[in-house]
Amino acid sequence: MRREKENSGEKAGNKGYSASVTTGAVALVFLIIGFQTALFVHKAAVTAIVNKRDHPDTVYVVDSALARQVLTDMEHSDTAVPEGRTVVRKHSEHSPAAKSVYKAHADKKTETFRFDPNSVSRDDLERLGFSEKQARSIVNYRLKGGRFRRKSDFAKSYVVADSVYRRLEPYIDIPLVDLNLADSADFDALPGIGGYFASGMVEYRRKLGGSYSYKEQLMDIRKFDRERYDALSDLITVDSAHVRPYPMWTLPEDSLRLHPYIGSYAAHGIVLFRENNPSSAWSVDALARAGVLRPEDASRLSRCRIALP
Repeated sequence: MRREKENSGEKAGNKGYSASVTTGAVALVFLIIGFQTALFVHKAAVTAIVNKRDHPDTVYVVDSALARQVLTDMEHSDTAVPEGRTVVRKHSEHSPAAKSVYKAHADKKTETFRFDPNSVSRDDLERLGFSEKQARSIVNYRLKGGRFRRKSDFAKSYVVADSVYRRLEPYIDIPLVDLNLADSADFDALPGIGGYFASGMVEYRRKLGGSYSYKEQLMDIRKFDRERYDALSDLITVDSAHVRPYPMWTLPEDSLRLHPYIGSYAAHGIVLFRENNPSSAWSVDALARAGVLRPEDASRLSRCRIALP
């Protein structure tokens, strides 16, 4: 009798154990399914954002005849238009949240294109292969007053690896300072200049008639020696498109004497020379031969762009 009760108790115990195991197993299966479903939904959402972000780009399909007509109206009639249909894609502006997801999950493709490290945006730095932290470091350096004057300055940045610099070096494009377009602040930013020489460079340009004709004219400025010039000569330029021809043959005497290569004596002589010689004979060399200009002044003036008589 006791044996039968023990056997019945064991059966009951076995049944209870089996039920709990079954319940736990079912719960685990549902948990796994739920987790996998959540992963799937998350992956699908991320994929949608990466592919379309939160707003799909706008696509225009234009008939070739219409495209050709529009280009003709815009005086671009020589532009080739493929037959059939022309597809134009306009990128939409996306929310910060979508941009964040895109940056975190999209495949990053390293690009190479011409850029100025003094003005390139953080997004473009990331396109060039820099991490978000590295790009932010470069931008912060600029915001604090830092400046890359030469390509080698960019290479010295601690976030620019040697291998990255070697890849980007041909694409670094730091504009030269045009002596005829720069203001005193641009001059002040050059190495070894400062406020004193910056104002002097602007003033000397005014005395020359409004523009420099060649870079070496900077050394005509008082205390602007060869050493100072050599330290920045590769950072400056004189674009011929921005050089104003000096109107030496039409200016009155009181204006001529202000030019640093002329002065009061030569200014009076130039006026007399113009009055006593035909315009076909007017030249810097003729002024030098006539003794109006000293040889050293004639040599410097001959390198300047002079307006035709």
